[in-house]
Parts: sequence; structure tokens; C-alpha cells
Amino acid sequence: MKAVTWQGKRDVRVEDVPDPTIQEPTDAVIRVTSTGLCGSDLHLYEVLTAFMTPGDILGHEPMGIVQEVGAGVPDLAAGDRVVVPFQIACGSCWLCMTGLPTQCETTQVTSEGMGAALFGYTRLYGAVPGAQAEYLRVPQAQFGPIKVPEGPPDDRFVYLSDVLPTAWQAVAYADVPQGGSVAVLGLGPIGDMACRIAQLRGAGRVFGVDLVGERLRRARSRGVETYDLRSFDNEKELVQAIRDETDGRGPDAVIDAVGTEAHGSAAAKLAQQASSLLPRKIGGPFAERFSVDRLAAFHTAIELVRRGGTISLSGVYGGMADPLPMLTMFDKQIQLRMGQANVRRWSDEIIPYLTDEDPLGVDDFATHRLPLSEAPHAYEMFQRKREGAVKVLMTP
Repeated sequence: MKAVTWQGKRDVRVEDVPDPTIQEPTDAVIRVTSTGLCGSDLHLYEVLTAFMTPGDILGHEPMGIVQEVGAGVPDLAAGDRVVVPFQIACGSCWLCMTGLPTQCETTQVTSEGMGAALFGYTRLYGAVPGAQAEYLRVPQAQFGPIKVPEGPPDDRFVYLSDVLPTAWQAVAYADVPQGGSVAVLGLGPIGDMACRIAQLRGAGRVFGVDLVGERLRRARSRGVETYDLRSFDNEKELVQAIRDETDGRGPDAVIDAVGTEAHGSAAAKLAQQASSLLPRKIGGPFAERFSVDRLAAFHTAIELVRRGGTISLSGVYGGMADPLPMLTMFDKQIQLRMGQANVRRWSDEIIPYLTDEDPLGVDDFATHRLPLSEAPHAYEMFQRKREGAVKVLMTP
């Protein structure tokens, strides 16, 4: 089959790889009909290269048609249409039962000290072959796949794999009071969708911050009060502008949907680039102990949120030696929540909104739809924020 493989920093290729097969009774194999390109994939493309191996199959946002199921998968059959969550979880361990499938005790990558295995996301998360491919082996298929109805196009449901639950959890963790205010830093796919969900869940005012014109226009068209980073000389001016709209206090909550590759962190960017250039045998251990994030967005969130407010981190962070302003965080009594989205915890709440009325705008959420063969172009376009790329779907 054809699959998108990682070969090195900024080097992805579509190659022929072996077709997946059933290996365990709880496996299924699906034929992928749509697969997303995620901002998290760009971290592998640019920053987290020390944890990658040439030939790794990328991608974690698939949906498709079941081709085959193992004997331990009673509720799926060939021909079922399913969305596959990006994490692999059993659904029956203690942590899964408490609503934390990202920490699944059955699939935890204990050798790396990490949580549940993820599709297509480095050796830290199990080096499981990913979903930017024609076919996908789905472990723990007795729990993971979400059945969806025939009829509507893939765009209606494919975001259940990641975008929708990640943005939903970001808003839930932000704990925005009814009629309250929230600022979303970064208006890529997750930040854009988080704005929409915050509005749906009753936020009174939603502020969106970015520096890409197309992303700002998209958010503004849906009633978000947008702020272009390029219009401010420094962080303090931006913070003051939003404080002026919130009685001088700042918003009740801030969602950081940017993560480790934030603009404005020159020293950390240099450190990230240096570690990615080291030989893999050195770069991996170095990154595990001394890696740092570009924290400009997080620092802005700390400064911006009102005293006693909440910061919700949905952007991926991977640093192990990050300096944080603990004095400010403690003094402001900031509440902080974060983590990979627990897809199956939220999916049943989200599905009722995936209707013909389309309140979340999923049907036209994608800006680009490309064949899988154009994946290298898709990665470069998305990473460089060219051609108005906000969300890319690929079709094998």
C-alpha cells in the first residue's frame, strides 16, 4: 500500500509499504477514506525529530471502512464506517474507566515513561504505524473506533478523530463561566474549533489571537473578536488591549492552542534546532533530559489570564527543562489544565452537533483536500502557512 513516511527533518515521502494485517484478536483493519494533516504532525516534521526513525508512517486523524476484524471485536463488522481516535486505548482499565483513555494502562508506553500509545507519533508513543496511508491496523478495536452513519461526506465526521475532541476538551478544561470570557491563542485548526465550541457552550466573549491573515478572517467571520499579533509592538500591548475589553482584569480563561513552536522564542528555537541536528543516538537522550519549548504563547497566557482564572493547554509541549514564572503563576492563583484529548470521553457529547444544521461548521472546515500522493507538498504548505492552509484532508 501507499503511505506517508518520515525520512528526516522536513522530509516526508509517499512510499510503498507492506499492507497491515490482523495481529491480535482485538485488531481491526480499515481502508482509509480520509486522513487529516494535524499541527502535531508538524512537530515531527520540524522539532521532535530525535524521537523518529526513518520509515515511520505518519498520521493520526483517519476515518474509513472496516475491512477485517479480529475475533475479540464483537461490535464491528466488515463494511462499517468508522472514525478512529488518535490514541489507542482498551476502554476497560481503571484509567480508561475514569475518562482518561490517553493514560490507558493497557497501552501505556512504559518503556518510555509515557501514556497511551498513539498512531504515527514517535517511539515515545509506541512507534505505531500511522494513518496517512491506504490501510490502517487498529489495535484495541473493541473500544476505539466510533461508528458513524452512511450518507454525509467524510468531512462531517473525520474531525472526531482529533480536532473536535481536542478543542472540546480545551474548552471544558478552560472552565469558562456562562457568559464569561475566553482568549484563544493560535487560530489553527484546534484554536479555530475551540472558539466555535466556546461560543456553542455559552461563552459571552471569545477573543482570538494569531498572526496569519486567513486564520484571523475565518475566526472573525464567526463572531470571534480577533487580534493580529503583527499589530502590536510587544506582548504587553496585546495583553493590555484585551484587558481593556474585560474591565481591566483579563479574560476568565485562556486556551493556548499554539504549543512548543510558538513565535517569539529565539533562544528556545535555536536549542530545538540544535537538538534536531544531533545524531539520533545522542539527540534522543539529550532531548529527553534537556529539551526546551518555545514558550512565548504560554507566557502570554500567564500574563493575560485574570487572577484566579484558568489556562488550558491544548498545544503540544515536549520540553523537559522549561523555565516557568512560578512566582507569577502562584501569585495570580492560576489554575492550569492540560493533556492529550481523551477522545472517547467527549465523542458522545459532540456527535449530536454533527447534523445537517452544522453548528460547528465542520462541513466546510477543511481549506484543502488533496490526494495522499501530494503529502510532501501538503506538509510544506501547512508548515509554512502558505496558500491559506488552515486544515488539510488527504484522500488515499
